[in-house]
Amino acid sequence: MNDVVVIVGQGLYLAVAAIIGLGISRILRIDNTLGCLLAGVLAAFLLPVIDYDTGLRATSLRELVFFVILPVLIFESAWQLEPRILKRWIGPILLFSTLGLVICAFLIAAITYYGIGHPAGFPWIAALLTGAILAATDPVSVVNKLRQEKTGEDLLSLVEGESLFNDAAAVVLYSLVLGLATYSIVQGAGVGAEAPSLSVSSVTLYFCMIFFGGVAVGLILGLLTTLVILFLRTPSAALMTLVIVAFGSFYLAESILHVSGIISVMTCAIVARACLRKQRKTYLVDAETTWEWLGLLFTSIIFVIMGLVITFEMFTHQWLAMLIATAAALGARALSVVLVAPLTRFVGPPIPKSWRLLMSWGGLRGVIAVALVLSLPVELPYWWTIQSMVFGVVLFSLLVQGTTSGRLIRKLDI
Repeated sequence: MNDVVVIVGQGLYLAVAAIIGLGISRILRIDNTLGCLLAGVLAAFLLPVIDYDTGLRATSLRELVFFVILPVLIFESAWQLEPRILKRWIGPILLFSTLGLVICAFLIAAITYYGIGHPAGFPWIAALLTGAILAATDPVSVVNKLRQEKTGEDLLSLVEGESLFNDAAAVVLYSLVLGLATYSIVQGAGVGAEAPSLSVSSVTLYFCMIFFGGVAVGLILGLLTTLVILFLRTPSAALMTLVIVAFGSFYLAESILHVSGIISVMTCAIVARACLRKQRKTYLVDAETTWEWLGLLFTSIIFVIMGLVITFEMFTHQWLAMLIATAAALGARALSVVLVAPLTRFVGPPIPKSWRLLMSWGGLRGVIAVALVLSLPVELPYWWTIQSMVFGVVLFSLLVQGTTSGRLIRKLDI
């Protein structure tokens, strides 16, 4: 009973802090994520003064992030995609979220590993974890500015679709690398030890099983969701079904079938949205609004948590690592777009050079990167270093890339 009270109390505290953060963003006329980040930072300073313990611990954040927050964020993003436009750009989107993701992740890993130059304290497996986390993009501010500038649906679908599939693949890659990292710790290999040696074929096979297993689960649940909603035939029941399946598809895939829960959630949302497109003005009339406020709530909570756990020592002790990670994230994203974009003409429409530049600079790191790094086990001796680096990159994305993307869009005349 006490555990339930603690969980409810934590949820209420985070929700109130999120509302305060949204109020701060409105008063200061800044992005909502920055306002919630500031709310979290203020709370971190004020709570010790009033001697209040939220009960939030780094050891318990993984379950909160993976089983509560990520399913909602992924389902909401997938639900917003227009199936008709997504079908046109699915080839380039898949190319960016597979080949582009791998290139970006390994470039970030290589730059951070050799840039930090401390194999004992920051081994290759730590660099690979950093690469997997920072390969996930979150161009929500760019998407908002594209809508304000009234650009075409094609560019919007490409940017949103690439981000969604990129995030889902990044979570799968992160889970794979994290499994290798924790295996090394369990085996007692030590701080500087590397992950167990595995062949490329075995890793590829495992990745495909996890990925396509998630696709199969999501496809089946998406079709079942469609049948249930068409059978119930009421807006309230439809919304209830969608919310339940967002959590249920993740839990079923991840905990019972041991495939990718994130891929399952994403596929389920896309399939259900496509099958129920004719019910958007009947049973699903309130679906857009519901997922919009749920996405806003959980995104706000993530940045409140980031504000709570960020410390001044990160900037004094890890400033060089933050700079290296920021340069690595920017360079790797730009190079991956440059290398992959010319290949998209073989799988779909060609991507104009102005779009490529926007995708490079607009590949912000945001809520998914923060969510993943918050879920790092504290048993990993380098978890604080990775968290500091990711926080540094996210802050740069919010303060620099997010604030200048609108100017770039107007200059490119997209």
